[in-house]
Amino acid sequence: MQDFIDTNRKAWDQKVAVHMASGFYDVNGFKQGDTSLRKIEIPLLLPFKGQRILHAQCHFGLDTLSMERMGMQVTGVDFSEEAIKQAKILAEQVELTSDFICDDVLKLEKVPNETFDLVYSSYGVVGWLNDLTKWASNLFSKLRSGGSLLLVDFHPFIWTLNDDFKGFHYDYFKGAPIIENEEFTYTDDKKETPLNTKTVSWNHSLSEIFQALKIAGFTVTDFDEYDYSPYPCFPHLKKRAEQEYVFEHIQPRIPMVYHIQAEKKYSRSDR
Repeated sequence: MQDFIDTNRKAWDQKVAVHMASGFYDVNGFKQGDTSLRKIEIPLLLPFKGQRILHAQCHFGLDTLSMERMGMQVTGVDFSEEAIKQAKILAEQVELTSDFICDDVLKLEKVPNETFDLVYSSYGVVGWLNDLTKWASNLFSKLRSGGSLLLVDFHPFIWTLNDDFKGFHYDYFKGAPIIENEEFTYTDDKKETPLNTKTVSWNHSLSEIFQALKIAGFTVTDFDEYDYSPYPCFPHLKKRAEQEYVFEHIQPRIPMVYHIQAEKKYSRSDR
């Protein structure tokens, strides 16, 4: 397992500087007061104002700090040392106090148990994990009794499309790891900043995600699907409305994003 984690960590360490300099993430706008959160997750997060949030796979902390601005007490966790380093620098620059911990969600050894009211994770997170049961169990252990999970991610249907997003290529269900050599990153649509990174990922069906949550002990309380992406992060997208991007070449409406809310109704000691 460690081999793929090290491979992906190296890739994400390299991506941090490119992402922070990109218009996609718009760090300058954030420093001036803009939020990085999208219209899908903002209403789902509002009920947790004033509560303790664990932001899993937080990258360099833009959403973490945006949640703090919403009035939440947030701890961001990511396995990239460079991402966590830059998150701490960014927090200091904008005078915010979120905590940042370098830890892997498949371990979460540095995060205290049964502490948080909400675990939040979003956009391009599940595909980097080879063991969803372990992932879900780890997140479950960090929540207090009555705490919640909010997962907002790109729909697994999207990842069946080929690299040009114009035909089917990959299995919907989990199979062998998908090993890719990346020359550019999704924030660089003009391909001006070449990279040379290798990544390892997996496709996971919705049923696999739901089963992992069930095995961990979660009770699903809400689920929805969206026929758009809030980000222009795939080829051949056109803007349909504010924060709504759809494929210009696909006429039927397809699922592009989903969210799952689940609750921890008890501690493991209560069983």
